[in-house]
Amino acid sequence: MTKLSVNINKIATLRNSRGGNVPNLLKVASDIQEFGGQGITIHPRPDERHIRYQDARDLKRIVTTEYNIEGNPIASFMDLVLEVKPTQVTLVPDATDAITSNAGWDTIKQHSFLKEVIQEFQQNGIRTSIFIDTDLKLIEAAAKIGTDRIELFTEAFATQFFKGNKEAVKPYAEAAILAHDLGLGINAGHDLSLDNIQFFKENIPNLAEVSIGHALISESLYLGLENVVNMYLHRLQS
Repeated sequence: MTKLSVNINKIATLRNSRGGNVPNLLKVASDIQEFGGQGITIHPRPDERHIRYQDARDLKRIVTTEYNIEGNPIASFMDLVLEVKPTQVTLVPDATDAITSNAGWDTIKQHSFLKEVIQEFQQNGIRTSIFIDTDLKLIEAAAKIGTDRIELFTEAFATQFFKGNKEAVKPYAEAAILAHDLGLGINAGHDLSLDNIQFFKENIPNLAEVSIGHALISESLYLGLENVVNMYLHRLQS
């Protein structure tokens, strides 16, 4: 079964907009797990505009499922991850001023850098994943770097699926097949939603995990968090 990891950045954004501790990020993370979520994802950025570095530390004692920390491996991020030791670190090449992640790694040009970073995390018992596009050459290079998994950047699929183009899933299926053949685990994330998740899951072989935040939290405003978590789980099990 494909695991659901819920990104709770948007909960932190809402909390930070008023100060204080409402909504309580730790309580939300605990509730998501109680509702059936199989992982918690956070993506702290250097300006701490949503998830704060202290949140990452505090969540360590709350997350009893899989704990995934995403981010660009700058020095402060690496120090945080090595301190917290989550289940998984997902490396994302986002600029410091990026609103959201908007590109995958060039695993050919960044080979030496990524290999060194990944080795350090793996030596500390942390599973590694690389945010990546569907270019098969980049996936081949990712395997040579030594990462445990890749996370397919699914924005292009989601955009085309919304327009009715279901053929847009084909490059992702091809990328997943190659990654599996190369011994890589396969994650996916970005703009996945209740509307497209089942179709994506049914067409991507060996999909280990999806990380969903913005859509899931937005859908929860109408349908309720517990209900939405279970709706995703149902679609991922089918």
